[in-house]
Amino acid sequence: MSPKIPSVSVVIPLYNEEENVPVLLERLVPVLGSLTDDWEIILVNDGSTDRTQTVLEQYAHEEPRIRVIELRRNYGQTAALAAGIHHASKELVVTLDGDLQNDPADIPRMVDELLRGNYDVVHGWRRHRQDSFLLRSLPSRIANWLIRKVTRVPVHDLGCSLRVMRKEIAQELELCGQMHRFVAVLAHWRGARSTEIITRHHPRRFGQSKYGLERTIGVFLDLLTVKFILDYFSSPMRFFGRVGIGCILVGLLAGVGTLTMKIVHAVDMTGNPLLLLSVFSFMIGIQFMSLGLLAELCVRVYYTSKGGVIFPIRKCINLTPASPDQESGIAKGLPRSADLKECPPRPPLPTPHFPLGSPREKAAPSALRGQDPETMEEHVTKAA
Repeated sequence: MSPKIPSVSVVIPLYNEEENVPVLLERLVPVLGSLTDDWEIILVNDGSTDRTQTVLEQYAHEEPRIRVIELRRNYGQTAALAAGIHHASKELVVTLDGDLQNDPADIPRMVDELLRGNYDVVHGWRRHRQDSFLLRSLPSRIANWLIRKVTRVPVHDLGCSLRVMRKEIAQELELCGQMHRFVAVLAHWRGARSTEIITRHHPRRFGQSKYGLERTIGVFLDLLTVKFILDYFSSPMRFFGRVGIGCILVGLLAGVGTLTMKIVHAVDMTGNPLLLLSVFSFMIGIQFMSLGLLAELCVRVYYTSKGGVIFPIRKCINLTPASPDQESGIAKGLPRSADLKECPPRPPLPTPHFPLGSPREKAAPSALRGQDPETMEEHVTKAA
């Protein structure tokens, strides 16, 4: 028995794709219609300078399930992808490019793989790319190999934009900068169960590719950022502290050598490079330690803004899922609001009664005998 097909949102970033949009929608809409009745297509115009926006508005007026987001200027593919995912309202989120190189006919196979295998993400693998080998395929293979080795994420084609994700995973990615190339890495970091299947790849029919060799350097810089996030995001002091301690040790060793040369061998240390090394190494070490402390404070502020929750939960068994406010209380060691019961009103204190002849009665002035306790206390206070 095939699993029930949930609702699907398709997010497509676009930049100067006026010729590709009609063909793309002609292929995509029938595929979604055969998959489920509850679908939507979110087309994000990333500041196109051609007639892309006009074409998108025409299709949006004809089909209400086609939604259009127009960014004020060109912010890049990551920002456009994040905007589309943010507005996705269905259970599954499908992402793909608008250049017709991804085949929408692969979407049903990917959705079926996700549901049957109970995965969170299914990535596409362009095993037989229809691009220039020297300018596109070879640099992509080298970059994918390097990223797999550094991040230890077993995905062959990290640059493939065709993927299917569960909505909760997609909206937890927090994409920024140029991190659209590292969606698989960020999802893996969030604990998502993922797999990949081979998808078809077509040569580009209209327009020009927005990628080139000049972006290779940016990929390597982004890889350094991702590596730091994966290893030291929650504890940056472990990175900056180690570097700082290393610099301080180098400075101390250089200082010991300087003193030895000065005291034992009576060497003139004016302009001696060893003396400069000891001073600068020690100062740089202190700066790294201070930077680590500042980074730790920033991380604490970040988690505080998130309600103090640092543990994404997949599911609960025999436990009612907590609301964000309750999760915040749990993370901070506070009781859940549901566990706090309103205390019953406090009963009034009984009026003290002292029998005649008791020590308290004898200690009170005779004028106060027989009066109520409040009056007695007032007189006693004045007398004191």
